[in-house]
Amino acid sequence: MTPPILLALPLATRLRDRLSALYQVLGPFSPVTADAVPEAARGARALVTIGGHRTDAALMDALPELGMIACYGTGFEGVDVSEAQRRGILVTHAKDANATSVAEFAMGLVIAAARDMGKGERMLRAGQWRTIDKMGLVQGLAGRRMGVYGLGSIGMKIATRAAAFEMEVGYHGRAPKPGVAFEYHPTLLGMAEWCDVLVVAVRASAETQHAVNAEVLAALGKRGVVVNIARGSVIDEAALIVALEQGVIHGAGLDVFEHEPAIPERLLAVPNAVLTPHVAAFTLLAQRQQQQLLLDSLAAFFAGEMPGNVVPPA
Repeated sequence: MTPPILLALPLATRLRDRLSALYQVLGPFSPVTADAVPEAARGARALVTIGGHRTDAALMDALPELGMIACYGTGFEGVDVSEAQRRGILVTHAKDANATSVAEFAMGLVIAAARDMGKGERMLRAGQWRTIDKMGLVQGLAGRRMGVYGLGSIGMKIATRAAAFEMEVGYHGRAPKPGVAFEYHPTLLGMAEWCDVLVVAVRASAETQHAVNAEVLAALGKRGVVVNIARGSVIDEAALIVALEQGVIHGAGLDVFEHEPAIPERLLAVPNAVLTPHVAAFTLLAQRQQQQLLLDSLAAFFAGEMPGNVVPPA
């Protein structure tokens, strides 16, 4: 009898078909909550979900046969990892499968926000050709400073790409990274004061909730740009809207939002923000690698082996 797995999100048809050939696929139910687990799903041995969905002790209680929580993306912030590990439930994620795609998208947002590409496009579509008095001059990127908040797999790829754009690069995280040539900043506020472009690439957690707040945005300054390809919770969205409306910073490039898919009307209205619908990882390369990693981790689990993408102990 094929083992049952429960889907907490819709998956691409190709991936769903491959899973169905190997397992008894239940769902998708999006999201799966403790008070709404169908009786037929209670025997699921693996749960396929995403980091933004809450997977807590109550849901684990409702899935008593659960042995693995497989997060399709890189994030796992919604999973109570400590509780899962206490129960002997493996938690896996996509590791750096989409790092290249997300990093290149981040640089696209950096360029678009810093060079006012949205403003130029709106002028052109409105039938207005550019003049310096209408378009204005911007700083450009060469010779400017980028601060990367979170120098993991994605953050490192962003940093190396920024260096190729002739930018000076620094980073902030819990501790300096051994063997990294980029300048380490012990505080996020200090890095914001130093840099011109602040890129958020850190994992979402209680520690990083609203870390980029009004004080950090003010330190970034009137010529500063903030870009977020991590999680919307890391930026205080209300403070960011005020900073954009009042010219506290020059602009923003956002692929993630605090309460997505709900976007505040005031954020949609500001002309100095480039906004995209959480699509940084939407490339063939990233999705194929994420799909294969999910298949490999499920195969290892059901074979009684340890997957190579297990989240480390909390």
